[in-house]
Amino acid sequence: MNRDALRREIVELLPRLRRYAYALTGARADADDLLQATVERVLTRGTPEDVALIKWSFRVCKNIWIDEIRARRVRVTAAASGKITEEEKVDGERVIMGKLAFVEVNIAMSKLPDDQRAVLSLVALDGCSYKQAAEILQTPIGTVMSRLARARRAIAVLLDEPTSNVVAIRK
Repeated sequence: MNRDALRREIVELLPRLRRYAYALTGARADADDLLQATVERVLTRGTPEDVALIKWSFRVCKNIWIDEIRARRVRVTAAASGKITEEEKVDGERVIMGKLAFVEVNIAMSKLPDDQRAVLSLVALDGCSYKQAAEILQTPIGTVMSRLARARRAIAVLLDEPTSNVVAIRK
């Protein structure tokens, strides 16, 4: 794929990729940083010939986020040991959020394990099929279905709703 075609395809992909990055990170600033790093990596390194750009981009995004989580753990450990000091961050974003339901779901999703949050965001937010989610996450389809079921149950409990209402987000 030539560079111009790749750029056009990435521009079309940006909203979906941004939603996925937000679902992984739970914060707009982190999602924007993750999106930028993902697009930069895809543009500089390209994609394998036999892989769809959407699948590759989601995979790159997930891997960059995993690397960031690992780096943060190292920094937190170093800060706790007194080697470095951690700056206090103010998250005014939650104050600005207009809709309580959105904030509640976002908070509930942030409490999910990373693997469940990734599956839930791909299937429920991005509209991927189970098969597509399995390919993007490089896991068996049964694992995707299991993680999705556990994520839905956890969200229902966190939002204090009957589990039968959560099935409505199933794709």
